[in-house]
Amino acid sequence: MYTIRTDYRDETVIEKSRFICTLKKVASEAEAQDFIKTVKKEFWDATHNCSAYVIDELAQRSSDDGEPSGTAGLPMLEVLRKNDLCGVAAVVTRYFGGVKLGTGGLVRAYNGSVAKAIQGCGLARRILMGTFALTADVAGAGKLLNIIYQQQLFSVAGVEYGQQARILLYMQEEQQEEAERWLTEALNNATQLEQVGSEYVEVPLVWGKE
Repeated sequence: MYTIRTDYRDETVIEKSRFICTLKKVASEAEAQDFIKTVKKEFWDATHNCSAYVIDELAQRSSDDGEPSGTAGLPMLEVLRKNDLCGVAAVVTRYFGGVKLGTGGLVRAYNGSVAKAIQGCGLARRILMGTFALTADVAGAGKLLNIIYQQQLFSVAGVEYGQQARILLYMQEEQQEEAERWLTEALNNATQLEQVGSEYVEVPLVWGKE
């Protein structure tokens, strides 16, 4: 999955009409709708404030805000989908300049405004990271850690000492099985990890999607 690197605003003038695209990271539909209301309040005198957002595969919405049906919100939404974005909302504000663009011209203007803004702010890849616990005898924890430090598949997030040592390992969630295989072979003992946490981290992309 991908998202934008940062909130962003870009302006384009097409046939004397101003198109202002504002992008924002959002975590929920409620946050996306609040953002849209905020932009509409900021540009209260605009001719249109068209919007689209993608939270996940199920939560996706768009609005033409008075433009001819299908000429604004949906083209904006398609740009977000085409870039495999999630957690992103877009509002394109239009100040009419006196020249009608026609149906095709409107689609290109709204589609292009969002695409240009995305290119300007850049993308980041969202990676699901997990924290996993490995339990060991306290006496053997030091030796175990020395073995673990010999690999680069995962990192040590911390060690908790009690009746037993609890070593916390940090890695991409999809690498759990590979990590368990490596530990089983390195320790010569069947090893299973207990997942105790997860989070998304964002890795900026230099040239589009990797």
